[in-house]
Amino acid sequence: MTSALRILLVPLALCTLLARLSHAACVEVNSDTEAVAGRGFKLGCISCKMRGEVEARASVDWYFMAKGEAEFAHIYTYEDPANPYDIRDDRFFERLDWNGSKNTLDVQDGSIYILNVTFNDTGTYRCFFDRILSFPNYEFHTNITKTVKMKVVARATRSIASILSEIMMYVSIIGLQVWLVVEMVYCYRKIAAAGEEALRESAAEYLAIASESKDNCAAVQEEE
Repeated sequence: MTSALRILLVPLALCTLLARLSHAACVEVNSDTEAVAGRGFKLGCISCKMRGEVEARASVDWYFMAKGEAEFAHIYTYEDPANPYDIRDDRFFERLDWNGSKNTLDVQDGSIYILNVTFNDTGTYRCFFDRILSFPNYEFHTNITKTVKMKVVARATRSIASILSEIMMYVSIIGLQVWLVVEMVYCYRKIAAAGEEALRESAAEYLAIASESKDNCAAVQEEE
């Protein structure tokens, strides 16, 4: 293998490795909490393994406690990738869909999707991860519970934080543009000043050379 080919293969291998790492990355984010009546809504629930290289299998159970109720009801179970539609509560019949990890027993995303949200769906949802980590000589059992308090509204509303975030974004964009204009003007003036200085130095150098040549000519004439 030539050295040139090796130089080309090294960055290719690095890119492939980075792509695999980024694909396998798991990031835990909080679920949205405001749903709009008549639309679909994703109940997010992500539980990342602490050691990604360890083989594992997990099941996910969802529970729901409607507003005004005192107990949670079991509404959904995900355990077998071949049968991801195990709805346990008639209130959600044909309205729940699995929206988490696909085609794997190593579930890290346990999200579900509610179709045609109603006001009766307002309440507290609980996501329960039951995970078994498989090590060479033993298995380690762990579980994690996450809670989502969902509110159903007639139409989408924007929070103050969202409005302020958008305002700050536009302020940042305008500020960046102003800064670029100032930098361009500064650079233009600096280049112009440098050009004028260079012209003055060139003119002074030319006059000095011309004066020296004139003196040399006069000296030669005197010698003759």
